[in-house]
Amino acid sequence: MAGTPGPLLRLIRDQRIAFLLVGGFNTAIGAFFFILFQLILGDSRYLLVLLCAHICAVLCAFVLYRRFVFRVRGHLARDLARFELVNLTSLLINAALLTVAVSALTLPVLPSQLVITAGTMLISFFGHRGFSFRRTATEGKV
Repeated sequence: MAGTPGPLLRLIRDQRIAFLLVGGFNTAIGAFFFILFQLILGDSRYLLVLLCAHICAVLCAFVLYRRFVFRVRGHLARDLARFELVNLTSLLINAALLTVAVSALTLPVLPSQLVITAGTMLISFFGHRGFSFRRTATEGKV
């Protein structure tokens, strides 16, 4: 993970911990959106619920990571595209596992989603650390 330390990182001084704090906060936001869209759309549309929650959570997470953890500048579109690519990987794994849990194993949607989220957090950590906000020494940093 490269870039000038963000405000949270200056306070915490360990980028892994700062990343996990923002990730934990964003996981709670993602769970909120999942529950909200599930209430609006219903259990039978759980994949649409997952997609809507994903879009909201990714946009929120991008702003939080970029502002409070990585503090990079420039390359906004590239960073967002990379960020979403990492998150799409997690989303596809999430959708496959959620389908198996709900349709094949007949487990409840919400508890299944919470368990799956814990696993996909690791994918996100390594993807964002080495890809989403990567900068070379010559690229702009704050």
